Amino acid sequence: MTKSNSATRTPMSAPAAARIQSATARSTGGTVAKHSFAATAQSAAAHNGSDKSGSNK
Repeated sequence: MTKSNSATRTPMSAPAAARIQSATARSTGGTVAKHSFAATAQSAAAHNGSDKSGSNK
């Protein structure tokens, strides 16, 4: 059995951020607060998805 490494990080993906935001919106009546975890997840996904070098990853 492999030990999980808590220091290993997986970049936030756009589909994962969309699921988080959708669940948040459903539970709060359609709104997502500006500095919520869902908003931060969307921002991280956009940042991870942006390619500054101009080439596809």
